[in-house]
Amino acid sequence: ARRCLNTLMHLGYVGKQGKQFLLTPNVLDFALAFQESMNLEQVVRPQLQELRDATGDSASLAVLSGFDILYLVHISTNRMIRTVAGYGTRFPAYPTSLGRVLLAYQSPEFVDQYLARAEFRKLTDKTETSKDRLRLVLEEIRELGFAAIQDQLDYGIVSVSVPVMSPSGEILAAINCSTATTRVTEQAMVETRLPRLRHAASLIENEIRRYPVLEHSIQAAAQTSASTGFDAQAE
Repeated sequence: ARRCLNTLMHLGYVGKQGKQFLLTPNVLDFALAFQESMNLEQVVRPQLQELRDATGDSASLAVLSGFDILYLVHISTNRMIRTVAGYGTRFPAYPTSLGRVLLAYQSPEFVDQYLARAEFRKLTDKTETSKDRLRLVLEEIRELGFAAIQDQLDYGIVSVSVPVMSPSGEILAAINCSTATTRVTEQAMVETRLPRLRHAASLIENEIRRYPVLEHSIQAAAQTSASTGFDAQAE
């Protein structure tokens, strides 16, 4: 392990402070290379930008990574109150609309594994942590085709999400609109944002059909990260 660290130090990806090894900003090259290889900027950003401009909400695309969601694209609102998120940001899956959509479209075996191993903490007094209740919520989301949450991840945040599906019918990612509860209620969020989100998702899915590499890259990132997260928890 030390030889590997010394090699990474020589390449500039790791630094050393005393006896501790630290990552350097150069590791972001890997993240940028991954993002560029998937053409996410060209395929996803225009659709999320249009969502943000039309609604005033933040708009994001995320994949499932272990027990978390991992943001791959995020368009922030121009308003003073916003969710702190960006490329590479992680949040727990269970209290987010993105995470619930991503979980709802997994296999029953995957959901069982997630519910058995994930840690469920009360982030607000409204955060749902009951495994039985979460299972029912996921079943309902799959039937409805969207997820909406309010005050689950943090107070004052409301969001709605829809799936982005592959040509074969598997879930690849999820996109959402997120804003402050002072602007809109959860019900109004669903009524006004859901049609726009579904339209944006369909446009992204059409582009994915044109660029198979994009689909395979997202699948590989999601599957590898998810299995790694579960394995780490099991150990």
